[in-house]
Amino acid sequence: MSQIHVTRSRAKPGGVAPDADGTVPFRRARKPPWLKVPAPGGPTYRRLKSTIGSDNLHTVCEEANCPNVGECWERGTATFMILGDVCTRRCGFCNVKTGVPTWNDPLEPMRVANQVKRMGLRHAVVTSVDRDDLPDYGASAFVGVIRSIRMQAPGCKVEILTPDFRGQEMPLAKVIHERPDVFNHNVETVPRLYPQARRGSKFLRSARVLKMAKEMGGERVVTKSGLMVGLGESFEEMVEAFGILREHRVQVLTVGQYLRPTENHLPVARYWHPEEFEALEKAAYELGFESVASGPLVRSSYHADQNLPERVLVG
Repeated sequence: MSQIHVTRSRAKPGGVAPDADGTVPFRRARKPPWLKVPAPGGPTYRRLKSTIGSDNLHTVCEEANCPNVGECWERGTATFMILGDVCTRRCGFCNVKTGVPTWNDPLEPMRVANQVKRMGLRHAVVTSVDRDDLPDYGASAFVGVIRSIRMQAPGCKVEILTPDFRGQEMPLAKVIHERPDVFNHNVETVPRLYPQARRGSKFLRSARVLKMAKEMGGERVVTKSGLMVGLGESFEEMVEAFGILREHRVQVLTVGQYLRPTENHLPVARYWHPEEFEALEKAAYELGFESVASGPLVRSSYHADQNLPERVLVG
C-alpha cells in the first residue's frame, strides 16, 4: 500500500515566525483600492447558490473564498469542485479544508453535467481537491465528468484544473485520453517558496505533468498554469518560473494576487501594483505564451472562457 503524504498542521504552515505563545500572527493589512470588490448578492448569484447547493455540488468559488464569486456567478459561470471538499494536502495559502476525505459519489459527474446544461455554459471549468488516498488520485472522476458533459452539453468546452497525480503517468493518461479542451494545473508559486507554501508538492514535478499532458494531447489539448504573487517572490523569480513553464510547453498563463484567507494561513508579504502585473504580462508574452491574464484579481478560472488562444475560442 502506497504511503499517503501528510503535511504539517495548517496552524504552523511553515515560513511564518510564531509569537511567543506559538501562534501565527494575523495582521490583516488594509487592502489597496484595486482589490476592493462589491459583496456578492445579485439575483443570478442567489439562484446559482441555491441550485448548486440543492444538487449537493461544491464550487471552488465558495470553498476558496474567491473574490470574484459575485461577478462570475452573475455572468452565469462557476468552477465546479469534484471529489468532495476535503483535501489530503495542506498548502499554506489555501482555504479548502484538509483531512481524511470520505466523499465517494459515482453519480457526481452526471450531476455536474446536468448543472452545466442547466446553466447553458459554453465553457465549463472543473477542478478537485487533492485525493492522494485514491488509487488513481481521482483521475477516474475527471474522466467521468468530461464524458458526462460531452453527452449532456456537447457544445460546451471543458477545462479541467487537476492535482499533480503525484507525477504518475497512468492517471494523467486516463484524463488526457478524454481530450479536455484545456488541461490546467497550477504551479501556484515560485520554486523557492514551495517548502513554505506547497508542502507535499514539487515545482518541477508539476511542470513535468504539464509537459506530459501536452505530449499526450497534442494540438487538441491546450495546457495552462497559474501563479500567485504576494508570498515573498521577486519579479525576477516570477519571470524565471514563467520560463520553466514555457520550456515545459505551457501555452496559457494566469497571474493574480494572493489574499490571506485566515490568520492560520501564510501572510501577504506585499500587494503588487497593477503596473507590476502589466510588466509580468509583457514578460510572459515575450517568452512565447499564447494567452496571458495578469492582474490583482485574476484567478485561474476567472473569465476562463475568454483567456484562451484565439484558435481555441473560434474552434
